[in-house]
Amino acid sequence: MAAGNRVIIGKLSVALLAGTALLGYAGSTTYASAQQVPVPAKLQPRVSDDSRMQLAANELVYNKDNQTVSAVGGVQINYGGYHMVAQRVEYNQQTQRMMAYGNIELIAPDGNRIYADKLDITNDFANGFVNSLRIETTDNTRIVAESGERVNSTQMILNKGVYTACLPCSENPQRAPFWQVKAERVVENGETHTIRLEKARFELLGQPIAYIPWIEVPDNTVKRKSGFLFPSFSTSQRLGFGASIPYYYVISPSMDATVTGTGYTNQGFLLQGEFRQRFENGTHILRMAGIDQANPQDFVAGTSDAREDFRGMVSSKGDFKINPRWTFGWDVMAQSDNNFSRTYNLEELSDRVHINQTYLTGLGDRNYFDLRAFYFDIQDSDPSSSLEKQQAIVYPVLDYHYVAPQPVYGGELSADVNFTNLSRRQQDDTFGVARYPGLEGDYARLSTEVEWKRTFITPAGVLLTPLLAARGDALSVNMDTPVGYTGNLDNDDFATRGMVTAGLEARYPILATTDNSTHLFEPIAQIYVRPNETLSGRLPNEDAQSFVFDATNLFERDKFSGYDRIEGGTRANVGIQYTGTFDNGYKLHGLFGQSYRIAGQNPFAAADLAGPSGVSGLESDVSDYVGMAGIETPNGFSFAASYRLDHKDFSLNRSDLTAGFETDYFQSQLLYTHLAPQPAYGYNESGDELQAKGTVKFKDYWSIFGGIAWDLNNDVISKKSLGISYEDECTIFTIAYVDRRDESNQAASNWSVGAKLTFRTLGDVRVGYSDDGQKNIYNN
Repeated sequence: MAAGNRVIIGKLSVALLAGTALLGYAGSTTYASAQQVPVPAKLQPRVSDDSRMQLAANELVYNKDNQTVSAVGGVQINYGGYHMVAQRVEYNQQTQRMMAYGNIELIAPDGNRIYADKLDITNDFANGFVNSLRIETTDNTRIVAESGERVNSTQMILNKGVYTACLPCSENPQRAPFWQVKAERVVENGETHTIRLEKARFELLGQPIAYIPWIEVPDNTVKRKSGFLFPSFSTSQRLGFGASIPYYYVISPSMDATVTGTGYTNQGFLLQGEFRQRFENGTHILRMAGIDQANPQDFVAGTSDAREDFRGMVSSKGDFKINPRWTFGWDVMAQSDNNFSRTYNLEELSDRVHINQTYLTGLGDRNYFDLRAFYFDIQDSDPSSSLEKQQAIVYPVLDYHYVAPQPVYGGELSADVNFTNLSRRQQDDTFGVARYPGLEGDYARLSTEVEWKRTFITPAGVLLTPLLAARGDALSVNMDTPVGYTGNLDNDDFATRGMVTAGLEARYPILATTDNSTHLFEPIAQIYVRPNETLSGRLPNEDAQSFVFDATNLFERDKFSGYDRIEGGTRANVGIQYTGTFDNGYKLHGLFGQSYRIAGQNPFAAADLAGPSGVSGLESDVSDYVGMAGIETPNGFSFAASYRLDHKDFSLNRSDLTAGFETDYFQSQLLYTHLAPQPAYGYNESGDELQAKGTVKFKDYWSIFGGIAWDLNNDVISKKSLGISYEDECTIFTIAYVDRRDESNQAASNWSVGAKLTFRTLGDVRVGYSDDGQKNIYNN
């Protein structure tokens, strides 16, 4: 073949590949553009300059009279990763048009497949036509159109297009997919970077359920564009039915906002706004919301929801990275009353306890710095906000941890610093019990602690770890003494205290192996020698109130949970832990032990204002027995238990049992908690609670999920949820019922029903459903 003809054939092949790819990819944006389906930035295929073209055909025909060159019969073209087959391809030098006929199939380098019966495109790619277009993408989306046309290099028009992300039925491919979108015309404009759907309708199971005369959306080259977003819907006991319509507005490349209007059948119109700004080193989000309630009397009388007509909120959240080691940020909210955001389920603001805080954090290779201020916003229906006023306002709390970079006398030297400064507006007490978790007034404490420890290994394999520690505290206390309190409370405005500790830990790991298992037994013994805690129980206790003695803190040097209490006196801890693994997939673990007061005052027997340790199991010279055990099986079953047994009669004082079972079709978890009577806390009867949650899959795509929390002693179901879900390759549908309990007023509790319908590549339609209601089963 003459050299000139080779050039023509090469040009023909490249043009056909480019034209088919262009028409196909342009069509692929038809209905999924909002989901960023790729469109090539250039008209030419993206191939390297050194790519070689390969053309195969049964016959090559050059018609000198008509100035056409044709490849006929089993045409195959490979070029730059593109693979194309057709029955016939032809290039007309006079009209400068390229055509392909018969079972055209193009496989692009990204794996997308494009099918057509006829392709006709000009040499400059400005105009073209394709007939019977079908596109199958690698993410299982499909587009079909009767014809497609490219006009003036700027517009791509598809006629009678159909888009779906559902796979065809394997048993009956002719059956309509679960959902699809049809449009009479789809026009992609390369100048305005928009896609317009004309006379579009959405079909579900072959039946039209929504019709839109026309809609215009940005193509994927536009990262952000102002316009209306998907509406959402809700329904609840107090608010009624609600419909939300959000509008997204692009302010600048680094700023945008969303304004959402929601109409409720019971309460009227709620207006929300969210402003977002991105900086080089962080982001800031400003939220506002307000409503003039039409029928506040629909809420329970006497609650904060029913007292006000106009209710509103403003919040600000910022997160900034100063440098690779330091971060700074805040999260604050102010609202007209203490329950507005929770009642109207405002996104990210509806938790029962919203923690307002600002922070500065630094993280180094061997040190850590954290400075935070807190305000706890308790969202309940109590109009007096009693629980919120009883919370401490912390400004600030500082934590610093440092580990020396080099060994000191062969061991590790570390230091901890804590500074806490807080105030409280109202005394926090327990009704009927002389227990005061918080006092009204101001409190500040500075604590510094240094620790050194080193591990030695004896020839017999025993690990010996000597330890030395020293701590000092300075406190400023300006808090009101509770009326009627008979404890030995220190009345000085300023106090100091200190503690030194010398300790030794011995571990002797014993490894035993069999033909099909490995077992590790490790006896552990500790002794800590120190003086008595000065001012034991005579100071306010703010950060060491949460105290549970169990196997996890048996071997802690100081078992109190915070800095306000110090463990003094000489104490020994002994126990044994076990780990076993089996070749058949079973795993076992366990720990069992006890603690002993050897000498000095027992700090856990000394009462303080908060009373965290009166019935902890450590108040006697010989502690309760604590242990934990667990098993994991290869068939999906797991079991874990944590327990505390009375040291006198082995009666059960506390237990936490967790059982779970998981297969491809069934997931479940059962949690049981038992707590013996604790009169010091106001609980004269034992507490027993059962929590259960599970998911059952059936009929391929369907599943049922639910959860319940049951107070066995009072026979009260405190939390419950139930839902059903459908999920296949293109659609997710979930509907759930959630009953949320208001702990301050049972009558103010609220139930809601939510649903979410997700169409893959299109988006979500919500009816009062927060993201993944299954994980919020126990979220109050």
